[in-house]
Amino acid sequence: MDAAPAFRHVETLQTTASPERIWALWSNTATWPTWDPPVEKVVLDGPFRVGTTGHMVMAGGFEMPFELEVVHPDERYLDVLRMGELEIRVDHVVEATDGGSLVTVTTEVTGPGADGVGAMVTADAPTALAALVAQAEAEPEPLPVIP
Repeated sequence: MDAAPAFRHVETLQTTASPERIWALWSNTATWPTWDPPVEKVVLDGPFRVGTTGHMVMAGGFEMPFELEVVHPDERYLDVLRMGELEIRVDHVVEATDGGSLVTVTTEVTGPGADGVGAMVTADAPTALAALVAQAEAEPEPLPVIP
């Protein structure tokens, strides 16, 4: 959509986990319910790449279809949920820093009821991001390959 979002929320967290560890959790949709509280299940209709569609089953059994609009491995993905005139865009970005990563999730909502929907879908954003980072930090980094 071309209109400016009616609702915008940005959540950022510094972590000692590498961008690759964050990406490993993001790109494996089976892990999403382990760190995103309202998500019960995610089904992708293909590989984790641009144009792939799928749906999320949220708490209470509510299904939300989505599409991966941007995918840059180890850096960024953007998923878009469209329900009629309502559009929810969730942009996930991880940037390498000294000793870890900076993880930023930006949610933008446009369409009827954007403010109310935006507040609802981002209510668990701090919890989800903290759980993602904790899980990434708990996983051991792969050992370097020594030739």
